[in-house]
Amino acid sequence: MSTPAGSPPIVAVVGLKDSGKTSVAVALVAELRRRKKRVMVVKHGHRFDLDHEGTDSWRFREEGGVERVVLAGPSNFAVMGEWGPGDELSLAELVARYLPDADIVVAEGYKSEPVPKIEVHRPEAHPEPLYRRGTEDAAHYIAIVTDALELEADVPVLDINSTDLTTELADLVERRVLGSFPAD
Repeated sequence: MSTPAGSPPIVAVVGLKDSGKTSVAVALVAELRRRKKRVMVVKHGHRFDLDHEGTDSWRFREEGGVERVVLAGPSNFAVMGEWGPGDELSLAELVARYLPDADIVVAEGYKSEPVPKIEVHRPEAHPEPLYRRGTEDAAHYIAIVTDALELEADVPVLDINSTDLTTELADLVERRVLGSFPAD
């Protein structure tokens, strides 16, 4: 699987609501960091507000009518704004613009993007996984993390309850996404 031009390698942790995507993504990020990788994250959401009425950033956006506000300080920063209709950047564009210095980017969400994917599937939350064997999108999957181990797939099906899950995922990401071998 290729990395979009101008972008560090990306792996997306995908799944339906309440599948455990965040827990798996956080554990994967922590293990990759333990392995000395510079990891950055993009989280896709449907609607969120980082500032609220009365804050300076809110006033610039609401009263001043600016498109974007960058908050910057000695130890952190944030970019806030709104897309125009149809202006949302693709995952590759976001990563290339804001995270070009990452060794790897772990995205949560972005199930429609053509990047390597790890699906988190919990049958009790959603009976069917997103993964569909034989589809064009199936070629982007590198693993499925689930407690439905009888699932038939052309990629590794990993036990979500395994104590070795994080190590297995990080090894897989290093091999399939970073093209390296796991550190000892």
